[in-house]
Amino acid sequence: MQEKTFTITADTGVHARPATLLVNKAGQFESDVQISYNGKDVNLKSIMGVMSLGIPKDAEVTIKASGSDEEEAMSGITEVMSEHLGE
Repeated sequence: MQEKTFTITADTGVHARPATLLVNKAGQFESDVQISYNGKDVNLKSIMGVMSLGIPKDAEVTIKASGSDEEEAMSGITEVMSEHLGE
């Protein structure tokens, strides 16, 4: 299992557009990919799940990937996070 924590630096937090980018990227991989915020885990391949977390600026989120292509999944998601949402 791969796991990485990010801090959301985007002024608007995780709103619809960047959430869609994350969901689309996660959907490209076979692995199970979860995002955790405030004690709740949701499937990163579900736009409704991600939006239900209501992740604001300065929040810490953890991404977990497990499966046959978990390293590639984490790499792709890290790229999207770094470009659009945080560090």
